Amino acid sequence: MDDRPMNIQWFPGHMAKARRMMAENVKLVDIVCEIIDARIPISSSNPDIPKIIGTKPRLLILNRIDLADPGVTRQWRAYFKKRAIPVLETDAKSGRGVSGFSAAVREIMKEKLQKYAAKGIATKVLRAMVVGIPNVGKSTFINKVAKRKAAAASDRPGVTRGKQWITVDRSLELLDTPGLLWPKLEGPETGVNLAFTGAVKDDVIDIQELAARLMQRLSQDYPELLAERYKLEIPENATGYQLLEMAAGKRGFLISGGQVDTLRMSAILLDEFRGGKIGRISLEKPGDYDA
Repeated sequence: MDDRPMNIQWFPGHMAKARRMMAENVKLVDIVCEIIDARIPISSSNPDIPKIIGTKPRLLILNRIDLADPGVTRQWRAYFKKRAIPVLETDAKSGRGVSGFSAAVREIMKEKLQKYAAKGIATKVLRAMVVGIPNVGKSTFINKVAKRKAAAASDRPGVTRGKQWITVDRSLELLDTPGLLWPKLEGPETGVNLAFTGAVKDDVIDIQELAARLMQRLSQDYPELLAERYKLEIPENATGYQLLEMAAGKRGFLISGGQVDTLRMSAILLDEFRGGKIGRISLEKPGDYDA
């Protein structure tokens, strides 16, 4: 595989507006809930969020646990606990873990609620801002919490464009916000991880190069899953592109002249990875970030 960094940047104009909107509206809420991808918890956590929310309490929602390696997710749970960062693990698509959201918010806001109760305000409505990068499952999560289709959900990034208030129950309201990346992605690995999971639109990327890099990663970290899915015998020191060609051949993806269709295989690989068809895979581990 080409070892040169793959520089991926994607910051549409509406995201600058979304960032200003978030900064203006944070004063209206009691807590900020950031949804991140369990497969890439660091790459999918917007480094601008702490600056925008200041001292507001924060809940991390580790979503898509159904797609992540469960052993690695346990490590991330310990990683965040060690840093006193409250975490809720969810699979918004099936609803797993979502029922614990209201209780998690109230636990974090316990002292403030006790102060309100002492003043005789027993039915204080908590307001939570829900934030996250594009295509991390934010709208699906909100719909599951609200128990209705309150937010537009899609498997494409950049669908939610404006803010909207959503009532969960008599004591909890959510402020939905557009998916927000940051103007300059730090380090090439962050951009590549976001592209792997679909947080960056495929049409701004060379998907064959991206797929070759994913093949390389999977051959190193999850060789058994890769071999089983694509019926491969993985040669030692095989490049990602060579593996892509081998997989295309196994699937019978051919173009004129008998050449393998690596473009079609690239689209299939990315789609199957994102849908969990290859297996439960985590691309980041706490050990990579522990100081």
